[in-house]
Amino acid sequence: MFPTLGLFQNLPCPEKPHCARLNCLFSHRPDLTHIPVTPVPVDTPKSAPSTSQSTPRSSPSKPSTPAAAVASSSVPAKRSISSPLRAAGHSNALPANEPPTKFQRAGSVRRPVAAPSGSQTSSTGVPVLRVSAAQSQVAIPVRQTMLKTLYEHFAVLYENILPTNPTLASEHALQQEEEVYKKSTKVTYRHAVISSIAALKRRPKPDSAAHPSVGTEGEVQARGEMRKKVAALRLTAAQLEPYVLSADDMTRWGYVVAVPPGPGGERPHDEGAVKMCERCAQHFVVKRREDADECRFHWGKPFTSKVNGEKRRVYTCCSRTPDEEGCQTGPHVFYETDPEDLHRRHAFSHTRPPADGATDTALDVVALDCEMVYTTGGMRVARVSVVDSAGGEVFDEYVRMDEGVEVIDFNTRFSGVTDETYATAQNSLASIRRSLDALINAETIVIGHALENDLKTLRMIHHRCVDTAILFPHAAGPPYRRALRALAKEYLGQTIQAAGAAGHSSVEDSVATLDLVRWHVLNGPKPTPKPAATTTSSGTS
Repeated sequence: MFPTLGLFQNLPCPEKPHCARLNCLFSHRPDLTHIPVTPVPVDTPKSAPSTSQSTPRSSPSKPSTPAAAVASSSVPAKRSISSPLRAAGHSNALPANEPPTKFQRAGSVRRPVAAPSGSQTSSTGVPVLRVSAAQSQVAIPVRQTMLKTLYEHFAVLYENILPTNPTLASEHALQQEEEVYKKSTKVTYRHAVISSIAALKRRPKPDSAAHPSVGTEGEVQARGEMRKKVAALRLTAAQLEPYVLSADDMTRWGYVVAVPPGPGGERPHDEGAVKMCERCAQHFVVKRREDADECRFHWGKPFTSKVNGEKRRVYTCCSRTPDEEGCQTGPHVFYETDPEDLHRRHAFSHTRPPADGATDTALDVVALDCEMVYTTGGMRVARVSVVDSAGGEVFDEYVRMDEGVEVIDFNTRFSGVTDETYATAQNSLASIRRSLDALINAETIVIGHALENDLKTLRMIHHRCVDTAILFPHAAGPPYRRALRALAKEYLGQTIQAAGAAGHSSVEDSVATLDLVRWHVLNGPKPTPKPAATTTSSGTS
């Protein structure tokens, strides 16, 4: 037998009078009459203090024996609400009268949105869908398969522009899949993707990144609707009144607002004079085209490029630095901007005042653009195009140079004018101005891009101008201006001036300028109304 440890010797035997055990574990001492109880502290709620109790009240009954007192204070009880254990165990620290969380009524369940959180925008292959599987109602493998199919069809659609835009198919496939997922359900997702693919197959293949068929289904539809709105808007003078430049604005942006001193036209050319070349910044003697000295130059503009973390200044035409030799050859040319110099070549004059009565044929709103060439008299106008407020062509003529002025360089890459087209010119600038008088008077609102250059080359002084170069400002502020080509691509989704070496079209540019103003009227911030500029019509053409 194992020896006893006597752990129960302090406890009285429950069957003390009748115990028949030979070796009882409990005590049979006569002085041990009650069971010792270890006191257990109990938190009891405190009663609210009463103002009517000025003295403590005695308890109605008290335990008569010490053992009873210990027993009464040691009875286990439920933990009170204020107990730390109870507070810690209460789910989500809800108030006592709140039901458990799992029994509370919940609102309507929102559909989880699982749009791509990251995309391989630099990838030229099939993009990878990076979404949380727990948040997607459609299985991720299914979405990835549909994304791959969309990418393959975008790659076929963009095959002509992928060499210059290698990531376009990948980017648009990701965006198209996201569009479809957001507007479909788990049941309709596959059919929605198939419908998108069918729409892709019906699109014409674009030849540039700004083509109307480039983009997701939503983007193409939005652009199409905007084009319809723009084309349907016929601008009125009342709509454009707040956009007309003030006299201060015209002066700040280089417009000629008054006729320079002198008779004008006394020196139409500077043949034989020494000038600084506009292209290579070298001094040269002005000569006719057949005798002109050769100039090496860059037809592009310099811009800052970062290569391997190093900034370099290079030209847009050939990526050469300004220290390197020019990439193109041609004759030396010069360009004048001073109003007095221009006035000496051909006199400035104001647009005519409105005619009395209903006989005036002038339009309320026109858009105008000119093409210029280099001559022995500086840069001169060679083509003038005008469209009305609906975009219809109302004037398009080539301009013959004044007597004694010879063309040095047609600047075809930018002007679009060639020997053949210039040979069709019949009217001089003075005759062209008289023809324009039938369309433009002093009250006509003239729209253009960098319009002060067109008015200077026409030697026209006009005070009712809307200029898209000012309406759509450059991020760097004046004197910087955004190119018309860039504005048309960004706001209209159109590609203009895309003929390369064949040059620009003044008709196309004037229509694009008009459409930009239409877009701004529909979508742009509304300008503060300004009083109409005071028009001085002291001279006529």
